[in-house]
Amino acid sequence: MATLQQAQGGKGCAVPVLTGEVGFKVSEDNVGGWEQVFLLALSLAFVGKTMSGAYMNSMYTQIEKQFNIPASLVGIINGSFEIGNLLLIAFVSYFGGRLHRPKIIALGCTVLSFGCLLISLPHFLIGRYHIESSISPLENSSVMPLCFVNQSSFSLPTEEPSTECVKESGSLLWIFVMVGNIVRGMGETPIMPLGISYLEDFAKTENSPFYQGCLHTATIIGPFVGFLLASFCAKLFVDVGSVDPGDVAITATDTRWVGAWWLGILICAALNLLAGVPFWFLPKSLVKEGEINEPEETCKKRIVLLQENEKKEAKETMYEIAKDFIPFLKALFRNPVYMLFICITVLQFSAFNGMISFMPKYLEQQFGKSASDAIFLIGVYNLPVICVGYFFGGLFMKKFKINIYQAAHIAFWVSFLEYLLYFAAYWTVCDTSPVAGLTVSYEGIEQVSYAESTVLAGCNRDCDCTLKSWDPVCGKNGITYVSPCLAGCKASRGTGKSVVFENCTCVAASEFSYQNASAILGQCDRGESCDKMLHYFLILQLVCSFIFSLAAMPGYMVLIRSLKPEEKSFGVGIHELASRVFAGIPSPIYFGALIDTTCLKWGTMTCGGEGACRMYDIVTYRWLYLGLPAILRGVSYFPCALILFILKKKLKSESKTLLNTPIELQNKGQ
Repeated sequence: MATLQQAQGGKGCAVPVLTGEVGFKVSEDNVGGWEQVFLLALSLAFVGKTMSGAYMNSMYTQIEKQFNIPASLVGIINGSFEIGNLLLIAFVSYFGGRLHRPKIIALGCTVLSFGCLLISLPHFLIGRYHIESSISPLENSSVMPLCFVNQSSFSLPTEEPSTECVKESGSLLWIFVMVGNIVRGMGETPIMPLGISYLEDFAKTENSPFYQGCLHTATIIGPFVGFLLASFCAKLFVDVGSVDPGDVAITATDTRWVGAWWLGILICAALNLLAGVPFWFLPKSLVKEGEINEPEETCKKRIVLLQENEKKEAKETMYEIAKDFIPFLKALFRNPVYMLFICITVLQFSAFNGMISFMPKYLEQQFGKSASDAIFLIGVYNLPVICVGYFFGGLFMKKFKINIYQAAHIAFWVSFLEYLLYFAAYWTVCDTSPVAGLTVSYEGIEQVSYAESTVLAGCNRDCDCTLKSWDPVCGKNGITYVSPCLAGCKASRGTGKSVVFENCTCVAASEFSYQNASAILGQCDRGESCDKMLHYFLILQLVCSFIFSLAAMPGYMVLIRSLKPEEKSFGVGIHELASRVFAGIPSPIYFGALIDTTCLKWGTMTCGGEGACRMYDIVTYRWLYLGLPAILRGVSYFPCALILFILKKKLKSESKTLLNTPIELQNKGQ
């Protein structure tokens, strides 16, 4: 049995600190420092978990190329984090508050760290990354035969599997990434709810906003550091440390490039493990700030009350819990404002989650940026302004003491303004990159083709080229060719990234005929106009992010104020559950599946299987990527309008009741 121990130390009542199962240990001298330790530790835990999440979201495109999987499967891996979170959220919400909360948070940080380690594990099992190529370079030779009639030695093996075909089964190691993501979701579950409840238990009312502000700051710092780390790691080749950079014949802008995605997740694992250490040494609960030197008689009464509450909690049965659960659930379902708000959240979060999951890929394909640059730009242009928007949104609500109806109006119109600005993104576009046989004909005439046979033409038909591989070269005419062989190149000079292919018949036969019919490795550059359009797109994103974040606090206020005080905790939990089940899990999957339909050229694995997509029809991609969120968000404004109508009706009813109430009763109520 747990016991209550009391050690006197100076004036007043000793500070009860829970020890063992339910017992107390007095520590008046050291209790003043526990609050600061807990706040710092929880802030670090918030930085660690949000940093890990931002890093993973940034690196899904690298994982897609590492394991040669489609975007729809990447969406499943992305959603697996939410599945892990859902597995424990109900257990943690109910039982977590009754157990030793700091130790559960410490355990969560440790599990989160283990999940990150599990995600990185495939890199150490899969072996070196095989760069897809259509040619077999002859080492120590300045000339590489490319396009010879009946030169079948450069076709990919189709009948006799090579020894590398056995290694290709390692691509199934993406399952470790998915399981690691599930474990990561499980580990993250207790950190926020138990951390905030523990904080609220000991914090003074006037100190609580400051503590919450520290945690909100941590949730901005974490993703920002995560994006910067992801940008740095994406610049490094996946096999950094085991491969000489000079031997890598592709650049970071090449769609076959895979960054060192595993390196950053190891750093996240170390940080999360470190963040959990202080929680192991924290007490089960702390006395509320300012109550240390209270009279001994008051202290004794409070200790007795704590004992009685613990006995009541111990006697609670599942029937009693269910008896409270069902009425609360019914009350929430009968609350029209609350249910409509859940519909809005699901639609808006689906749009946001799908966009952010595939934004690095969009910047890579639409504007020709490297993954490293894309991730860096997303972090720099979006996160700081969101932080500022949250701050000013909350400050505005506090200063003008906005009621629920006014808050709903502000959230609706500010959000709707951002929604209208969002459509300007359709004009921030680049011209389609000219790729012979895919987006233009070999004569340079624009055409989009999903058929594999269109990469063949009269200038390369006798070259006996493989049609499946992706090994792009840029011709002197400004057109990209799927491979040196399909460009009709007969010879090459130089080594590594400086290889130049010569006597390319397709380059010479194009509309822009060149005497020096040569080509170099990689796709042709998009040009300065594309960089300008990228800046316009990013500035638009910055403005939209700021405006939308201004509406976030009034919108959240509508949710909170639509609930009765006794329903708030449960209502917020159900709201989070619904957003994860109906938006967090499915949205990346169907976004990825739709993006896959726009693929023009799939990569090829060593043994001839279909790999990750190398090139998309960027016009169709753009319409889907920008259009689907526009539809989802557009539909969300219908329940928004209904909420405004219900609140307006309710406000009129309350005003009418107040007018009909006698002045004496009004004064009595005041």
